[in-house]
Amino acid sequence: MGIYKRGPVWWMRFSYQGKQIRKSTETDDRKLAQRIFDKLKGEVAEGTWFERLPGEDCTFEDLMKKYMTEYSAVNKAPTSYIRDKSLNEHLQKSFGKFYLPDITPKMISEYKIKRRNEGASPRTINYELTVMSHAFNLATKEWEIIKDNPVRKVAKEKVRNQIERWLTDDEEERLMQVSPDWLRPIITFAINTGFRESEILGLQWTQIDFSRREITISEQKNDQTDTLPLNDATMKVLKEKWNDQQKDAEYVFPSQSNTRISNRNLFRAFESAKKSAGIKNFRFHDLRHTFATRLVRGGVDIYAVQKLGRWKTLSMVTRYGHYDTDSLRSSIEVMGKVEKIISTNLAHDQKKRGYKPFLRLVTP
Repeated sequence: MGIYKRGPVWWMRFSYQGKQIRKSTETDDRKLAQRIFDKLKGEVAEGTWFERLPGEDCTFEDLMKKYMTEYSAVNKAPTSYIRDKSLNEHLQKSFGKFYLPDITPKMISEYKIKRRNEGASPRTINYELTVMSHAFNLATKEWEIIKDNPVRKVAKEKVRNQIERWLTDDEEERLMQVSPDWLRPIITFAINTGFRESEILGLQWTQIDFSRREITISEQKNDQTDTLPLNDATMKVLKEKWNDQQKDAEYVFPSQSNTRISNRNLFRAFESAKKSAGIKNFRFHDLRHTFATRLVRGGVDIYAVQKLGRWKTLSMVTRYGHYDTDSLRSSIEVMGKVEKIISTNLAHDQKKRGYKPFLRLVTP
């Protein structure tokens, strides 16, 4: 029995009902830790102390293994699970070996500073803290291995909303000219459907109905299935891919070995083409923004845009619909047309009544 130091915090070790118990004093002050231990010994002797939650002997690494296996792998889409694995790798470097009671809000706040200095964006840091907090929430509410979630006491990073980027007609032409043959149909398909990268790479022929010009897509974020119409440009891409491929092909956009193209290979090819075309500050996901922007500029109803792009709320759609001065000019001209119609109708009505307007000379 006694106290010992683990990291910055003092811990207690003692026997209870024939079992060795380790418990954090939650302080780095040795004298305070000793007083806490003396009080606990008295409670054990009097029979008023009961064994605490098992999370006191659980490291953050143990918690995240449980989270990834029992929750993320079961309840999240494959792409979300892969993202969680990546986020967890960063968290493990700072918290992996710490026991759960030792992880404090101060440590998490210091982690944010560390990640900032490493060049991580505020959004990325928030994603990491979200996964960490979710794991702690499950540990407190469902798994009952700890009492508190320290992440809840730490403020998230402030994310500045950036202007959404979309592809201009000139940029699209330059991009298509320098893209490899296998990448061009993928770009065209993305612009004309608004599909996400993973949805395009995982697209299979069984999802296509050529006779009805429709495509069936399983929404990754809410497990819903949607059937969407296809335009002429998309149908042209699909028919050309169908004629060029073996009839037993599984994927619409396969690799040379007839397997799924990896996200990494698509990223490299797209970045290379983008650089050759002189296009800056543009991601593959911005092709989805381009899809929404062109629909809105073409006068498509905002509710139809929401349905075609499978966004959950209208507020998510409005940030993708961009207007420049030229597109606004045609809209404001509508007011002039309305005023002209009103004036014409009024003059006709006055003439019919025999009304003669009173003219008043106005001098400057």
